[in-house]
Amino acid sequence: MQRFKNKTILITGGTNGMGLATAEQFIREGGRAVITGRSEETVRKASEKLGEKAFGIVSDAGSLTDLMNLRNEVLRYTESIDVLFANAGYGRFAPIENVGMEQFDELFNMLVKGSFFTVQQILPMMKKGSSVIFNTSIATEMAMPNFSVYSAAKSAVQSFIKTFAVELTERGIRVNGISPGHIKTNIFNNTGLTEEQIDQAVIDIIPTIPFKRQGEPAEIAGTVLFLASDDASYIHGAEIKVDAGISVIR
Repeated sequence: MQRFKNKTILITGGTNGMGLATAEQFIREGGRAVITGRSEETVRKASEKLGEKAFGIVSDAGSLTDLMNLRNEVLRYTESIDVLFANAGYGRFAPIENVGMEQFDELFNMLVKGSFFTVQQILPMMKKGSSVIFNTSIATEMAMPNFSVYSAAKSAVQSFIKTFAVELTERGIRVNGISPGHIKTNIFNNTGLTEEQIDQAVIDIIPTIPFKRQGEPAEIAGTVLFLASDDASYIHGAEIKVDAGISVIR
């Protein structure tokens, strides 16, 4: 299939996990991918893995300076963006009484400001028929201990799906979101947990998932590309849960 021939996707947080898998599939279906990441090394490695149709930018979604410069960086590789996947983010989790201002600001800067200003800065490069896709989380639907700040930040991103959709309708730009469940990514890497603690957390999570397994990044990518494609031409302002049903089957 060549659904994305001559089209370009911008994926924030595209150096690993769901973002990288989405870039791989988009390129496989004929498109080009511009990916961002916080580390020069990870951006370089991901770009090399993706090949000649990929272009990497070192940009931190939690840095307002980087966000305000993002359009200029993207313009080095393309004059237009057909699909924007606002995907950058990770989790930090703590009990209410242990949350400090630094952690609170870190998550809101990256997830909320990062998502908002990424779209704001790239919109001038998007034309009628293009698509914006936000990455939310099942944490907006399920109350989980230690997730108060992360859930609140993702809930703000979830609200952007509706508000951006109503504003961008006249421009012919569709806006949707995906809500991933427990996916095999590096979401725990910035939590301060040891490798053993992360492994144990995954072991504890598996029995709670209806399919008794974590999702693969490629399963998220498939949904993102569906929303970006003409197959979803009548889907607007929607959020698709990709979570094995965990948010509704308990």
